[in-house]
Amino acid sequence: MARFFPLFGTLGFRLSFCVGLILLVCISFWGYYTLDVQKMKAYRNMTSEVDRLSNTIRLGTHYAMMLNSRNDLNRIINNVVTQEGIEEVRIFNKQGRIKFSGDSTELDQARDLNSETCKVCHAGERPKTALTLEERVRVFETPDGKGFMGVISPIYNEPGCSQACHVHPPEKKVLGILDVVVSMDQVRGEIRAQERGIAALLLLLFLGSAGSIALFLTRYVNRPIRKLIQWTQCIGAGVYDYARDIERDDEIGQLAYAVNAMGTRIRENQEELKRQRDEFQVLFEQTPCFITVQDRNLKLVKFNKEFADQFSPNVGDFCYQAYKGRSEPCEVCPVVQTFEDGEPHYSEEMGLKKDGSESSWLVRVSPIKNSKGEVTAALEICLDVTRMRALEEEVRKSEENYRTIFNTIPNPVFVLDAETLRILDANQSVTPVYGYEKDELTGTCFTDLFDEKDRKRAAARLKLTSTLDKMRQVRKDGKAIYVNIRVSSSEYLGRSALLATTSDVTLRLMAEQQLIQAGKMATVGEMATGVAHELNQPLSVIKTASSFLRRKMSKREPVKPEILATMMEEIDAHVDRAARIIDHMRQFGRKSDVQRERVDVNDPLRKAAELFQQQLKLREIEVVFDLDDKLPPILADANRLEQVFINLLINARDAIEEKWEQGPREGEEKKIFLKTHFKDVMVNVEVRDTGRGIADSIVDRIFEPFFTTKRVGKGTGLGLSISYGIVKDYNGEIRVESEEGVGSTFIVRFPIAVGA
Repeated sequence: MARFFPLFGTLGFRLSFCVGLILLVCISFWGYYTLDVQKMKAYRNMTSEVDRLSNTIRLGTHYAMMLNSRNDLNRIINNVVTQEGIEEVRIFNKQGRIKFSGDSTELDQARDLNSETCKVCHAGERPKTALTLEERVRVFETPDGKGFMGVISPIYNEPGCSQACHVHPPEKKVLGILDVVVSMDQVRGEIRAQERGIAALLLLLFLGSAGSIALFLTRYVNRPIRKLIQWTQCIGAGVYDYARDIERDDEIGQLAYAVNAMGTRIRENQEELKRQRDEFQVLFEQTPCFITVQDRNLKLVKFNKEFADQFSPNVGDFCYQAYKGRSEPCEVCPVVQTFEDGEPHYSEEMGLKKDGSESSWLVRVSPIKNSKGEVTAALEICLDVTRMRALEEEVRKSEENYRTIFNTIPNPVFVLDAETLRILDANQSVTPVYGYEKDELTGTCFTDLFDEKDRKRAAARLKLTSTLDKMRQVRKDGKAIYVNIRVSSSEYLGRSALLATTSDVTLRLMAEQQLIQAGKMATVGEMATGVAHELNQPLSVIKTASSFLRRKMSKREPVKPEILATMMEEIDAHVDRAARIIDHMRQFGRKSDVQRERVDVNDPLRKAAELFQQQLKLREIEVVFDLDDKLPPILADANRLEQVFINLLINARDAIEEKWEQGPREGEEKKIFLKTHFKDVMVNVEVRDTGRGIADSIVDRIFEPFFTTKRVGKGTGLGLSISYGIVKDYNGEIRVESEEGVGSTFIVRFPIAVGA
């Protein structure tokens, strides 16, 4: 029906119809209920009026009944009947005979006990003596459609009745009934008038409510909805500049705001899509690779500018003809595979460019699917890797060259993992130096080539420093070698690596050791006079004691026990002193390896001073100690440090003697100051003398091998050079501060041991 009557299909009409129907049903129920209530109220009022009328008639005739005045009774009844609306007034006796009536023609007529009038009391086995008002009322209609209401009222026997002239026995309760019948025309007319009024009111309410709802829906629903429909149609047509005149806070206003927001968002999205489409088109055209779209027949549907410039194709050409110069499809075609399984495929292919040169491409084919998931076309992207392949070939050749150079380097070279120090690669020079084949070392840890006790410290230094000198390592056959290690950061197979190059310095170190040992022997020779004097004293004590005992024994004289005990203690003490001197000389003179242990620099400094103590006393040179007893330890060899300090003491002694050879010095003293202290995370040792000093012109050469300022035969020129090498072995530094004619100060600094 909505197709023929468009109004019927509108939301306003449907809503108006539903609301109107609901309103009509509600008003109808309300009218029906109201009419029913009015009818009941009218009937109750009429019943009460008729009952009052019956009581009035009964009371009006009471006196005539007591006197048995029939004429008065008839007159009263006839007068009542003449009143408008009163149809009949009758008085029945107990036998059902009419004794008094407004209609004289029915006097003494008997009524059937089952009639409407009589059966109210005589319906049971025994007549009722008391009735409610509802039981006494009857409503009936005549055949001509007139309605009447009758009310019967019982006439009870009273004490006066039993004593009157017409005596009624006292046992009789009811003497008769009064039946009053009135017309219901007036009541019915009033009810019909009320029905018409209520119907008119209901119709008016329905029409007014329905009209108001229709007007409201038209004004506040239909019109805004039509506008919203127009707006959405404009949005669907791509027109976003339309009027926005719905300014309301209700749901329609919120819907209008949502439609406006939707239109704005769609416009923005359309603009963004257009921008992206244009951007995609630009990217498609300007991408520096070949892009084609092909159908199932391998024909070109679309292609970008790069492809067009390189091959001059036409839409509809077969792909294998356009840029591969083939007359038939490739044996293995990724486009065909994509159409078969709907998945991306890759390949590498070769073809001829427009200029006839060969090219290599990496090909990736992706499916283009419709809304049903069917593959309708294939997108093929070809990246020209011709240059890359040429570079790869150059890199391969270069790698072969570098591998050749790597393997022919005379020094062992290790490629280590930067974190674990695991050997990733090594050159062929590792075999003659370490005795291991390259494959035996690959995968092992580089620190395994060190002594077990040195591995932890070596691992820490390899990660922190680029130079490790004179490190002790172990060959496959168990022999120890000393190497210098140079470490640099690198990259190996995409990960961080360390490049460790080792130089075998075992032979050079042996030569250095021999040179150091020769220096020691020269130092021992320097100390010979002092050591001889040191040994002379205990020998003199022992000689004196033995002579005394021989003399006593030859004379057979007793020796007091206390004297004997004293002499034995002196002999024992001086023997120990001589033994210590000899042991010290022996320890100093022995060969020592390049090793590191935790050492307090005060100990070798004291021992060096002790060796020269007597010799310096003979030369009247005073040694002043200023040692810090709380120094942290360093990593070194105590014996080699002692040699450094002895060389510095010898130089200080000689400088003082050379200064005093020129004559006495007033106000100056022969002194050597030995000081140790901790500063800037370094242990510092200072050896200062009051000698002749060093000239500025030669101060930079004093650590050179065989350089000396002493007279011929006085020095070898190796002491400071050897000392410099030993200090450097332990990552220390040595320098001199000197003022000619005043004295020199040698400063030696060592880093503290890790964890000290």
